[in-house]
Amino acid sequence: MNIIIVGCGKIGCSIIESLVREGNDVVAIDDDPSVIEEIGNIYDVMCVCGNGADTETLEEAGVAKSDLFVAVTNSDELNMLACFVAEKMGAKHTIARIRKPEYNDKSLDFLSKQLNLTVSVNPEWMAAKELFNILKLPAAVNVENFSGGNLEMVEIRLKQESILDGLSLIELRRKYKAQFLVCAVQRGESVFIPDGNFVLKSGDRIGITATSSEIQKLLKMLNLIQKSAKSVMILGASRIAYYLAKRLINSGSRVVIIDKDARVCETFAEALPDAVVICGDGAEQELLLEEGLESTDAFVALTGMDELNILISIFATTQNVPKVITKVNRNELAAMADKLGLESIVSTKKIVSNVLAGYARAMNNSQGSNSIETLYRLMDGGVEALEFNVSKDFVGLRTPLKDLTLKPNILIAGIIRGRKAIIPGGMDEILPGDRVVVIAAGQQYFDLNDIIQ
Repeated sequence: MNIIIVGCGKIGCSIIESLVREGNDVVAIDDDPSVIEEIGNIYDVMCVCGNGADTETLEEAGVAKSDLFVAVTNSDELNMLACFVAEKMGAKHTIARIRKPEYNDKSLDFLSKQLNLTVSVNPEWMAAKELFNILKLPAAVNVENFSGGNLEMVEIRLKQESILDGLSLIELRRKYKAQFLVCAVQRGESVFIPDGNFVLKSGDRIGITATSSEIQKLLKMLNLIQKSAKSVMILGASRIAYYLAKRLINSGSRVVIIDKDARVCETFAEALPDAVVICGDGAEQELLLEEGLESTDAFVALTGMDELNILISIFATTQNVPKVITKVNRNELAAMADKLGLESIVSTKKIVSNVLAGYARAMNNSQGSNSIETLYRLMDGGVEALEFNVSKDFVGLRTPLKDLTLKPNILIAGIIRGRKAIIPGGMDEILPGDRVVVIAAGQQYFDLNDIIQ
């Protein structure tokens, strides 16, 4: 597929890397010559230096033949204008990054219709949603939703001396009667799609699919249940912090936001009157302790500096804060943070690249009919969770799952039928109109038929 990316910052580079890995033909546009030179040295893409809303620049990039045009510069207005011009010049689909709260709160639908945008993405809003889901279920390292929340996949780290240590998955299902499925396990650098004979060990990171109520039931049985965070301290008055604080306050949580920029603090205090906004240097441990770090349910580090987020998060863990979440965008630092014991790590660029990769795959499968609805990359990218819409063309329709011969490292982890989520067993069947969640390792899939051997 021919894809043009305008804006080669952190988000843009992550999207480029993801789409090139998926086998797409990518053109990168940026108005900074040094950035374009670096992109050309790193990735196998065509590079154009210029303004993404300029017709000559877009013509040079081949916009008339583009299947997808994505604008992710730092300017919402430039992104919208670039998509508008690209669509007029022949781009089939356009996606704009639109981050400002005033656009997203009030006029996004109107703007999307007037500009004929295919999709708008807000990385900060998406990250806030992911953070909020984790804070609702603090025992989890990560939480992903399918089909509007009818089915969840949670990742849990098994602590040392876990009661699950040495237990096979068959024994686990027999011992705990909740309706769930362990669908992926990360052990060190290795990732497994387990069968019933797989034996769990302390230190494993496991992915479980179930409905929200069954997840709660299972965690309670495992003595892992933690109350949702009712008091949250946020370091860094960023856009993510704004969207997250708004969600938390609406759910009844007490929120403290700390930032050293007085002007930003004043803006936040006006926009979020129910939050406690503190102007001060959150890198000072004494300030955090004075503001109640030791008694808070959760600490979320959202500054623009990955290193600071990691260091202060480690300090929060030493103060026995029940839940600590850290924003880290750089891959090498995210890996280091994990080794240092920080379990819940969120990256805005990964969230957006997953969305764009899923959308591009769905477009690649436009001639097929069992298309991708949702794509998540889990377990440090070693596993993909894909939600497919099932059509009458699926070759495995109305066949018991035990009789389907799936390709290696594939697991059908959930079936959503209407508003009912089914944790599948061997006798369950897939019907037209279902949504099916597939867990896959080591291979990319574009169509549900591809998983059949």
